Amino acid sequence: MLEYKAARYGRTFAKIDRFFPSTRMCSACGRVDRPKPLNVRSWTCPCGAVHDRDVNAANNVLAAGRAESLNTCGAQVRPAPVPAPRREAGIRPGAARSARSAEGIPVL
Repeated sequence: MLEYKAARYGRTFAKIDRFFPSTRMCSACGRVDRPKPLNVRSWTCPCGAVHDRDVNAANNVLAAGRAESLNTCGAQVRPAPVPAPRREAGIRPGAARSARSAEGIPVL
């Protein structure tokens, strides 16, 4: 649902891995910590950064989504998908048969 709505409003949509450790990864240094119970709402990374669980996860998800499609300068890495021209989209009717196969000569 989000994907088609993003397309409708001219926004980009990026999907990240379902098992991405967004709440366990420090958004400042990138260190992945051990799993935390849901009642832990804030935590301190050994690098000294103090994180709210939800804000940290949002920062990590945003960074992961941007990493999929942008380079360090913010430019698109992959070109936009372009539909193939009609002449390249399929096999032409006469392409499967050559003149030799029509005469009964085996094609090697």
